[in-house]
Amino acid sequence: MKLNRTLRSILPSFLTILLIGSNVGSSVVGWQAQSVASAPATLSTAERELAASIKVETIRDAVTALSAAEMQGRGTAQPGGDKAAQYLANRFEQLGLKPGNKNSYLQPIKFREFNYLPETSLKIGEETINLGPDFIVMPPAGLEKSVSGQMVFVAYGLVANQIKRDDLAGVDVSGKVIVMIQGPPANISKESWSSVKAQSAIIRSLITKGAAAFIFIRHGREERPFSEMADYLVRRQIEPADQDELPPYVPPFLSVSDATAEKLFAASGTTRADALANAEDNSFKAINLKQAAKINIRLKKATGVGNNVIGLLEGSDPKLKNEALIYSAHYDAYGVAVDNRVYPGAADNGLGVGEMLAIAEAFSKSATKPKRSVIFMAVTGEEYGGFGTDYWIDHPTWKIKQVAGNLNLDGMGTEVYGDVKVLVGYGIEHSTLGSVLKDVAAAIELKIIPDPRPEEKSFYRSDHYFFVKRGIPGIMILGAPAGETKVWIDRMKEWEKKDYHQPTDIIRPEWNWNGPRTMAVVAALMGWRVANDDAMPSWLPGSPFNRERGTNEPPPPEP
Repeated sequence: MKLNRTLRSILPSFLTILLIGSNVGSSVVGWQAQSVASAPATLSTAERELAASIKVETIRDAVTALSAAEMQGRGTAQPGGDKAAQYLANRFEQLGLKPGNKNSYLQPIKFREFNYLPETSLKIGEETINLGPDFIVMPPAGLEKSVSGQMVFVAYGLVANQIKRDDLAGVDVSGKVIVMIQGPPANISKESWSSVKAQSAIIRSLITKGAAAFIFIRHGREERPFSEMADYLVRRQIEPADQDELPPYVPPFLSVSDATAEKLFAASGTTRADALANAEDNSFKAINLKQAAKINIRLKKATGVGNNVIGLLEGSDPKLKNEALIYSAHYDAYGVAVDNRVYPGAADNGLGVGEMLAIAEAFSKSATKPKRSVIFMAVTGEEYGGFGTDYWIDHPTWKIKQVAGNLNLDGMGTEVYGDVKVLVGYGIEHSTLGSVLKDVAAAIELKIIPDPRPEEKSFYRSDHYFFVKRGIPGIMILGAPAGETKVWIDRMKEWEKKDYHQPTDIIRPEWNWNGPRTMAVVAALMGWRVANDDAMPSWLPGSPFNRERGTNEPPPPEP
């Protein structure tokens, strides 16, 4: 499972807010509500042989190789990422898979890279504030600017006649550095705030009125600590090279620590605490902070190439082989940082790639070949926003309308906590892939439970979702040990705090490798059934994603 606190999930890109606005909620059918016919809860002879051929050694060897020092954290468009891509291409070739991109296993993608230079600074009055511990530049990356202006605190920037509130009354924001809080206020529900796209409207309005820059302070209700955001947002950042350059009117967006926020109010005659309290009252009046802010953003820019790695097992049926099931697993981690820290990414997502290789090995060595073709795709750029899969969707190596479905292997390493006895299926409620998972789980005596952390919205946060958005059924599976759910969830939360997306995501002596093997068995059996079924997987009637394959229509909004 990818509880993906990447740049795009920690906080929104303000370019996105400016251009397309915020998403609003949507309803989905319950995971229990599937009504499709189920297959017998048994395995065929071919399925038993396939499951038996899944090797623990293949998974362990792959994770060991991918998280080794010479792979340098498998950074997208970095030398370590290139080494990992070549390793995977060699493995696909050794397994007898055909190149999945014409005559190559590699699908190159051009990227732009940004690193903040030491000259990047925020100056409050005469005091210079440090990038990282004290302030961060918020997405989008690629913005180089020097601006200055007097600061004014406008609370939420909300102007709403129906509640007799005007945070901008008497304020000329032109040329000002706007200090504000991201909404909604405590007395307005998140649902109401989102339904009217309030945040995007406020920011667009302030930019239209000439705001020079934005500095966001925290109100104490944020889901993530400032230190966590800072850790990600001072790292190297990448984006596709063909992504539109930022328009010149986009101002800088900064966020500051609580300690820095205190300094913003130092000359105003009010404290940060009092200002935050006043901001919750509809009678709030803007506060002149009586200090200037100087913002200087400087970047080291570069370009590079990363690769998706694609192997093809051609189907055995003359007709069905023109359709393909796709296995995906992202092989990238955060590579080497500017301070030379290396992010090995053993659990996230060396395990998923190792499991996929074990499945590819079992399929390729099976005496009976699946009717449909099977594509094994190790993708790059996932940690920065699913760039590799997104690129493949826009530049497919297989006809989109003939992609049967996607099985995605990505997670937090919960499968190494012990023998896997419990499964979570992200997307189980949307398509007939859910019934396939339930039947496989029943056949090998595993239990399926609902998402234990729905607030993380994990369905929307890994590579399968890019297929889903284009009308292709997709699912991601998490595995966990038997016992009380809270026990392994607490262990996962502790791992998140210490090791998730950190240099300490390494192979541990206590890992139980039977768990990853079980995950590979589940995914292999699901893929086998999908690849041999007469019909491709289909959407359930009640799913908001029930659209034709290859659709270019915008996806339903995220809840």
